[in-house]
Amino acid sequence: MYLADGRPAPATSVPPGGRRTGRSRRVRAAVPSTVLVLGTVSLITDISSEMVTAVLPLYLVAELGLSPLGFGVLDGVYNGVSALVRLVGGRLSDRGGGAGHKAVAAVGYGLSALCKPLLLLVHSLPLIGAVLAVDRTGKGLRTAPRDAMISLAAEPAARGRAFGVHRAMDTAGALCGPLVAFVLLRVAAEGYDAVFTVSFCVAVLGVVVLLLFVPGRALPAAEGTAGPASAGPTSAGPRTPAAPRTPVRALLGRPEIRRLTACAVLLGLTTVSDSFLYLTLQRRLDLPAGWFPLLPLGTAAAFLSLAVPMGAIADRIGRRRLFLAGHLVLLCAYGLLLAPLDGGTALVCAVLILHGAFYAATDGVLAAATADAVPEDARGSGLAVVQTGQTAARFVCSLAFGAAWTAWGDHFAVLAAAVGLALAAALSARLLRPAGPAAGPNSPSEHTS
Repeated sequence: MYLADGRPAPATSVPPGGRRTGRSRRVRAAVPSTVLVLGTVSLITDISSEMVTAVLPLYLVAELGLSPLGFGVLDGVYNGVSALVRLVGGRLSDRGGGAGHKAVAAVGYGLSALCKPLLLLVHSLPLIGAVLAVDRTGKGLRTAPRDAMISLAAEPAARGRAFGVHRAMDTAGALCGPLVAFVLLRVAAEGYDAVFTVSFCVAVLGVVVLLLFVPGRALPAAEGTAGPASAGPTSAGPRTPAAPRTPVRALLGRPEIRRLTACAVLLGLTTVSDSFLYLTLQRRLDLPAGWFPLLPLGTAAAFLSLAVPMGAIADRIGRRRLFLAGHLVLLCAYGLLLAPLDGGTALVCAVLILHGAFYAATDGVLAAATADAVPEDARGSGLAVVQTGQTAARFVCSLAFGAAWTAWGDHFAVLAAAVGLALAAALSARLLRPAGPAAGPNSPSEHTS
């Protein structure tokens, strides 16, 4: 495993008055140093990527004169390509053994870093699309192996908290990136050149941190490291040496993976993209255009505040329960957008807080639940299967939502998404229902789904 200090943890002992010692040992194990380093890498990288994301629409439309249709094509490329290569990243990282996760993640981070200065050199739609496709390829390659390293570093009973800490650090970068871009545009004479150049330098720093401080090889699972929560039966089953060669078809043959993937797809088909939600909120309340760039910061702030608590709650009550509850929170946000209210600032804050809470309760939680259902040697592939299904479904949802908005208006589109989400959540609750006798929230069967 990718352990906090690079060596197997000693067997737990209880000295006289040692209750406090055991608790401190569990706290240290809950957030290993590998998770913190990967969180730092994601924080740095997200500062870089969100700097570009914040100015890219204005740069392409106002500076390069692309039409809205051309920008729509690029936006589809930007958000859809990563779904196509996640399986490749997961499979390659598993085939590389212990060092494969880090190697593939480094390639992914490196590709995204190299694309930042290239944006200064390309000025046509095909070339810009190609650069953005390579950038998203890097994201798709790195996501599954990165999450695999997080899951292997954390004890099974604390994976939700570990992913929560990582997602909180990642979101801190997403919060800082637009602010850095805003400052550069105001103080630099060649604002876009400065943004892309600084973004490249920051991205390179993230790759350096990954290469220097993340362990390069996984240690074998230590017999003495498993806590009570990992000692019981799990859906992952025994480790098998041939797992890296397990095809996607065999992974989907596992009941837990099949159910998680099905639920991720069902719920993803009714999860409206962030951009559409912000546009709907802006139109719903007739917000001034100058306020629009601040809406993503509201979601990011709520996500940052709630990611760690939500991860800890998932470890306590069960990950599948919180994952479904998070989508009910999103349904409440849809309800506020549909309600005939004139809440002004209060309504904006409520929708953004609910939106951030949705991400806090679902993003890392789904990864933690998936990690529990996959053998260590196929961890990257298993995570990629579920993540690919979810990302592809959300891409389809964006296309359907945009078509419904164009044909019948934003109110009907949100209403259709809300009805679909309610039905998908009900069906997902049945799919994720544990088999056999009812188990308590802290039973192994609850934590493994």
